[in-house]
Amino acid sequence: MQYGIQDAIKIYEDVDSWKTVIFLYNAALKEVGTKLEILNEEFQHVHQYNPIEHIKTRIKTPESIVKKLKRYGYETSIENMVKYVNDIAGVRMICSFTSDIYRLAEMIGNQSDLKVISIKDYIKNPKTSGYRSYHMLVSVPIFLSDSVVNTRVEIQIRTIAMDFWASLEHKIYYKFEGNAPEYISQELQECAEMVSELDDKMLSLNEAILAFQGGKVTPYDKKDEHVQEHAKRQIMMGLG
Repeated sequence: MQYGIQDAIKIYEDVDSWKTVIFLYNAALKEVGTKLEILNEEFQHVHQYNPIEHIKTRIKTPESIVKKLKRYGYETSIENMVKYVNDIAGVRMICSFTSDIYRLAEMIGNQSDLKVISIKDYIKNPKTSGYRSYHMLVSVPIFLSDSVVNTRVEIQIRTIAMDFWASLEHKIYYKFEGNAPEYISQELQECAEMVSELDDKMLSLNEAILAFQGGKVTPYDKKDEHVQEHAKRQIMMGLG
């Protein structure tokens, strides 16, 4: 039978609830991590290119979960944690180019045994702070000895530059407890714009290089002939 994680907690009521929750979320991270590694290896096999630079996984700390529940206005409980905190289990994929992000999101969405619950595209619609990333909340089935438990995992996909910016923002947020001086917030927003411009330029340069090599690009990157010829001319002018 298939259950949600809250049902699983009731089934294993004789076991420590916190340990049950962490066991299930860790199992979900292993399942999703394996899927992503296989997709990356398949892409390398077919296209001779790895869209994923590296993968990070983590379980949110109890302290972070409690803070988030309080911020949302909920009492601290295992039930509320599972119901309202969607990013307890998190996977972060780091890519070289923005085109890789949407390619990977499409590949994940096509997995028949993963259910995409929600998508937040902070690349097309950045947060006011300047934060950019692509978030997918998915449900993955965990096959136990006598049941299947559907467990939620948040997948974040971002470029190396986006990840560098987000790491700095995270440090600033906790350093100032969410109330950074205005001039720091303003400079952080300016850096976010620089990161976006850098990602755009790096993607454009990569497409130009691929076009110069004979148009050996994946279907997701392929442009019309006019764009490819223009890119070749740019490279030739730069080499001349």
